[in-house]
Amino acid sequence: MTMGDMIYEELEDLMHFSVHDLPGRGYAVMEEIRRQGKLCDVTLKVGDHKFSAHRIVLAASIPYFHAMFMNDMVECKQDEIVMQGMDPSALEALINFAYNGHVAIDQQNVQSLLIGASFLQLQNVKDACCSFLQERLHPKNCLGVRQFAETMMCTTLYDAANSFVHQHFVEVSLSEEFLGLRAEELLELVGCDELNIKAEEQVFEAVLAWVRHEREEREPRLPELLSKTRLPLCRPQFLADCVQQDELVRCCHKCRDLVDEAKDFHLMPHRRPHLPAYKTRQRCCTSITGLIYAVGGLNSAGDSLNVVEVFDPIGNFWERCQPMSTARSRVGVAVVNGLLYAIGGYDGQSRLSTVEVYNPVTDTWTRVASMNSQRSAMGTVVVDGHIYVCGGYDGKSSLNSVECYSPEANRWTVVTEMSASRSAAGVTVFDGRIFVSGGHDGLQIFNTVEYYNQHTGLWHPVAGMMNKRCRHSAAALGSQLYVAGGYDGSGFLSGAEVYSSVADQWSRLVAMNTRRSRVSLVANCGRLYAVGGYDGQSNLSSVEMYDPETDHWRFMAPMVCHEGGVGIGCIPLQPA
Repeated sequence: MTMGDMIYEELEDLMHFSVHDLPGRGYAVMEEIRRQGKLCDVTLKVGDHKFSAHRIVLAASIPYFHAMFMNDMVECKQDEIVMQGMDPSALEALINFAYNGHVAIDQQNVQSLLIGASFLQLQNVKDACCSFLQERLHPKNCLGVRQFAETMMCTTLYDAANSFVHQHFVEVSLSEEFLGLRAEELLELVGCDELNIKAEEQVFEAVLAWVRHEREEREPRLPELLSKTRLPLCRPQFLADCVQQDELVRCCHKCRDLVDEAKDFHLMPHRRPHLPAYKTRQRCCTSITGLIYAVGGLNSAGDSLNVVEVFDPIGNFWERCQPMSTARSRVGVAVVNGLLYAIGGYDGQSRLSTVEVYNPVTDTWTRVASMNSQRSAMGTVVVDGHIYVCGGYDGKSSLNSVECYSPEANRWTVVTEMSASRSAAGVTVFDGRIFVSGGHDGLQIFNTVEYYNQHTGLWHPVAGMMNKRCRHSAAALGSQLYVAGGYDGSGFLSGAEVYSSVADQWSRLVAMNTRRSRVSLVANCGRLYAVGGYDGQSNLSSVEMYDPETDHWRFMAPMVCHEGGVGIGCIPLQPA
């Protein structure tokens, strides 16, 4: 056998040869041929403008024309096709896009391009236009972008613009677009829970500015608008000096009745239960991202820590910040006016009544008034600018007592006690009320749930959870209340439940990836974060995030300095 025979026998009878850039070069050649006006077999007409092209290129690149030319529509046999309702320059740009895959988007053409791309079913160009608009949202244009997005059924852009309006409400209310809103649009806006405001007075001032812009036509709508404004949340001095004295309010008896209702809220607390719940519910913009602070807790040996670290959910990283003066595990944490309060807890030897407050601007801790009782493993929430601590453990027994702290007065007062002693319960604010779920009294673990109406000082029972649990955590997100993790007396839990106040009913939620007792749950930017805990064998530094849109938990960056048992607080970042 010769060498030539050996080579011939070992080689296959097939070789693949390809030129990878041929399709791209082919489109470039076709574009040049079109520019020369050669081999074109169709003309697209908009008004007096005509554009020649090749059917095969249009069909290959633009879904609208693929459907037209491949399905024997009337137009497939026409040499000239009239394109109704399209902007000529947008059509020309999109024809060019069919040949070269490039389109230049700017402030002048973005809307016409989006309309044209939507008509031609060019989803990628439509998405690019939406991204362009979303990246350039501004208080002066966001209402117009939102309306345009709704018209074009661009859901992602609409949601982004809507969130921007809520986040920047005060600046938006000073814009020409705001003054041009229809009454129905303004009613919907001022009725929204999600407005990012420092005080309800800002909503009142925005409403009056809108009415005064076209007073004769809009003045009859003022009572309806003020009924959506939460006047009881305005300061009494503002109600007396500004609202009551305003000329528009004084000449309308329905408006005066609303002011009287708001004044009665402050002067006669016993009437507060008769007000609709929304009128006294603080607005809270949940779409604003916040920094999550992990406070105190435990190390791997089970020792209490004074360590504090902060999580950036956008960058997905933790970094250490100034430690507390006192080691605290099972500590209560609350955020009021951008300040972080660390309340009570356990220092490794005794339960604490002391409180210290962290200022993230100065990165410093200072002491404030102590609670009336020593307690750890209590629930801590903020309502109407006041901090409430519910239950807990004082070193001897579980507690049913509740205390309320006024930052302005720097004073703790005892309020109505819960119906049962509860240590390690899940506590959160939901529908403007304090909800307390589960916990234990030293003898039994509960599935019961009750809520506190701070206006009446009364506790009310609601439907119990499906599982009894303690050492779990609770958080409210949107129109639902969530509980996750904990311990049921026989095992450590990964399961979660969700409560609907409308149905007064609990249902199961997809479980976390990890069993977590002593977990901390916090809502941030439309998602839930489960931080740390104990899985039955070791303390946890891991963090999971639940997204209601995907109904899925996924792991985030773990804590750097902690091994579970932390208190959690979220300080919102003001939008840029």
